[in-house]
Amino acid sequence: MHTETTAAPDLSWQEEALCAQTGGDFFFPEPGSSVRDAKRICALCPIRSTCLEFALSNDERFGVWGGLSEKERLALRRTIP
Repeated sequence: MHTETTAAPDLSWQEEALCAQTGGDFFFPEPGSSVRDAKRICALCPIRSTCLEFALSNDERFGVWGGLSEKERLALRRTIP
């Protein structure tokens, strides 16, 4: 019997993320709360583009990823062919 193994995605980039050093509260705010602080932290993050790419390719629906909110990522996905 042959069993396929699926390699776990490489998430080592997350260790370099500023959000990993500040905590998730800013990045997963209560509905209707401001994401301004999260976006400010993302703007300084050296791996922002990697984070956004991950969120888009994994259809992350909650939180701020790569400096974009859920609504902003949804709008971006609609513009990508």
